[in-house]
Parts: sequence; structure tokens; C-alpha cells
Amino acid sequence: MLNEIILASKSKVRKDILDKHNIPNRVEPSNVDEDPVKESLKKIKASPDLISKNLAELKANKVSLKINNKLVLGADSVIDLNGELISKPINREDALDILKKLNGKEHLLISSVCISKNGSMLWNYTDRASLVMKNFSETDLKLYLSKISDEKLYAYNVYQIEGEGRNLFSKIDGDADTIMGLPIKKIKEYLNDIK
Repeated sequence: MLNEIILASKSKVRKDILDKHNIPNRVEPSNVDEDPVKESLKKIKASPDLISKNLAELKANKVSLKINNKLVLGADSVIDLNGELISKPINREDALDILKKLNGKEHLLISSVCISKNGSMLWNYTDRASLVMKNFSETDLKLYLSKISDEKLYAYNVYQIEGEGRNLFSKIDGDADTIMGLPIKKIKEYLNDIK
């Protein structure tokens, strides 16, 4: 029986998913500075999938080096718009620019997870969901953003699929938990296998 997993993330949504699935956990944020990692990986033309996987692994490994003999779960999500990596917005203007880029288009939301112990990766998994955003006027996009708190806007990708963001899309193919940043079904399968 798993007594506890360490979540290397400040994401309230990820913690809520673990809690909802009765996975005992505690939060120990990695505080990894993602931007330099992303930039170096983009220079070598790494795919968005690989960037997401590497960031999840980096977060899990960093925390697992500090907490011995515990399973640590790292996670990362990115948007892939025709090969262009789109990250979390840095301010509201950036969030509007991102929504304008996605407006009326299909994109992939990529979520990677990694479980590490004592500084080494034990398991990882990457899942993708495909989303098609409806066409909106700039006024509509600004109105949508005005309804999103700073905490939610900067903690997740630009849309909150579990709330207001659902209405942005005409089509969603993929697992809701993956879109929210934690493909929990695969995590549970892995944790059940090691019991």
C-alpha cells in the first residue's frame, strides 16, 4: 500500500486530482525555472513532447534528491500549435496573445508525468489531447480573460477546461485529467503495479 507520494508541483488542480482518486500525497514544489530549460531544448529543436517530458523529469528528480526513499511525482503541460511550443502566460497581455493564436485552430495539449525516487526517474508517461477552439472576437476573448483570476491564469495553461474554459472549444478529443495536467489513469496503473 502506497503510504504517500510527493507532488513536485504547486498546482492546486493536480493536487485535487490526486485527492479525488484517494492517492495520499503532500506538496513539495520543485521551483524549477522552466524558461532556460525550454530555451535550451528549443535550440536543439526538441519536440514539445520531449520538452514536456524533460521538465516533468527535472521537477521530479530535483525534489526526490532532497527527500530520500519517497516516490516523487513531477508533471508538466505544454501547448503544441503546429509544432510551436506555447507556455503559460507571463501576464494578461500575453494570455490574450496566446488565445488569439489559438483562436479558431486545432492544437495539442501535452501533459507529461514522471515518478522519481532518490534522484532517478523510475517511470514516465506523456499523453496528448486535441482541442479545437471556436472563433471569437478579440472583445469576447478579453471578456473571457476578465472572468479568470490571476491565480488560475498563471497556474495553468490559458484555459481552465474544468470551468469557464470549456466554452472556448468546439471539439475536445482526449482525457479531461490530461488536459488539467495529470493523466491519472496511467499514474494509478503504475502505482498499482508496484504495490
